[in-house]
Amino acid sequence: MKPATITVISLMASCLFTTNSWGQSAPTKQQLERWHKQFPAADTNRDGILSSEEATAYRKKMQATRSKQSDNDRSARGAPRQFKVDAGWDLPRFPDESVCYKTPTQIKAIYEDAKPANQDTIVSFPEPTGRERRIVATGHSFMAPGFNTLPKICKAAGIQPMLYTHTGGGITGSARYKWEQENGIFKFEGTPVPKLLASISNANWDAMMFGPYFNDKPEYYSCWIDFCLKFNPGMKFYLSDAWPQLYQLGENPASESFFTEEVFDRLGRERRTMSNEVIDVLRKRYPDKVFVLPTSDAMVLAGKAYLRGDLPGIDGVHRVIGGKQRSLWKDQLGHLGPGFERLEGYVFYATLYGESPERIEAPITFGGDPSFPTTKLDQTFRKIAWQAVTKHPYSGVKDEDGDGISDNHQQHGNQSTGQTDAK
Repeated sequence: MKPATITVISLMASCLFTTNSWGQSAPTKQQLERWHKQFPAADTNRDGILSSEEATAYRKKMQATRSKQSDNDRSARGAPRQFKVDAGWDLPRFPDESVCYKTPTQIKAIYEDAKPANQDTIVSFPEPTGRERRIVATGHSFMAPGFNTLPKICKAAGIQPMLYTHTGGGITGSARYKWEQENGIFKFEGTPVPKLLASISNANWDAMMFGPYFNDKPEYYSCWIDFCLKFNPGMKFYLSDAWPQLYQLGENPASESFFTEEVFDRLGRERRTMSNEVIDVLRKRYPDKVFVLPTSDAMVLAGKAYLRGDLPGIDGVHRVIGGKQRSLWKDQLGHLGPGFERLEGYVFYATLYGESPERIEAPITFGGDPSFPTTKLDQTFRKIAWQAVTKHPYSGVKDEDGDGISDNHQQHGNQSTGQTDAK
C-alpha cells in the first residue's frame, strides 16, 4: 500500500477518535477491512476499496463536523437545559451500524482502533472475594465529587474499589450523549468510541451508575440497562437524583434569609418528582434492578442542618447569593461547595454497599486541606448520608434495627452476574 494512503488513514483515525496516530507502519489486511466496515460512508464510489483520496475527503468532513460540535458545546457552556434530540430516539431500533448490535469481539476491535494509546482496550476486575462490586458509570460534574471520593472511602472500609467511568462535562456526560458517542450514531455517525460497551460485553460487572440530566427520558437509560443485562444478567442500576438548583426558583433570591426548612423541603420534593418521571418507569420495567442514589435528599438534609447550626465550618447556603466561600453550593448551576464532595461519596457508598459510613473506623485520606472539613463536620456528613439513603423508598437500603447495616444487605452483596460465554 502507498505511504500516502497509510498516512491519511492514520490521520483520519487520529482525528476521528481524538487519539494518537497509529504511526506510519503499514496496516494489516484485517485492519483495512475493519476500517472499511467502520467507515463505509468514506468509500464514496462504492467499489469496496478505501482510496487515499476518499479517506482524505472523509477525514476533512469529520474534522469539520467535530469542530462545529465543539463550538456548539462551548457556546452551550456545558449545561443547556433546552436542546434538540435526534429523532432516531423515537424509532423502535437504533441504526444498524450501532456498536450495541455487534459481538463482544467486534466491539473490542472497534474500541481498539478508537481508544487513546495509553488506555486499555478492556477493563476488568477480579472476582470479588468480599464486599467488592465491579461498577461501570457515566456521569458529569455533578457525579464527579462522588466518583472521586468513593474509591477512597471504599479503601478505608476495607473494600477494593472497582469503578470504571466514561464521563463528560454537562450534557456530554449524560446517559443519552454517552450512548450516542459510544455507538457512533446520530451526530457521532461513523465515529464510535465504545469505551464502556467494550468492557461491559467482554468482562464481568455488578452495577452501573448514572447521573441525571435535563429532559431525561427512560429510553436514555433502558438502552444501557438492556445492553448490560444481555452480558451480565445480575447487574443492578443506580441513578443519582442530583439536588435542588437555583433555576427551580425562577430568579435568585435577594438574600440567604429566603432559605428556610420549608423551602428546602419544597425544592427537594420538586427534585424527587422530576426524577421519578424517569425512575418510576424504569423500576416498573426492570423489577428489583433500579435504585436511587439520593444525593438530593442528602443535600436537603444538609441545608436544614446548616440552618440549625449543625454544619461546623460551613458559612453559607449558596455562594452566588451570600458570597461565602464555604457554602453548600458554589455557583449558579449548582455545583457543590468545598467539603461536600465527601457527602456525595458517602451517599454513593451507603447505597452501593448497604452500610453506614459512620461504621468506617480507619482514617480516610481525602487529600486537600487537612483542617477542613473538620472531624465533626465529616461525621455529620456520614450521618446525613445514611439518613438520606435509609429513608429514601428507592435506595434499596433499610436499617430498621439501627445497626448501620442494611436489613436487606444481601441485595447489595456480590451477585452472580451470569456472564455469557460470548467473548
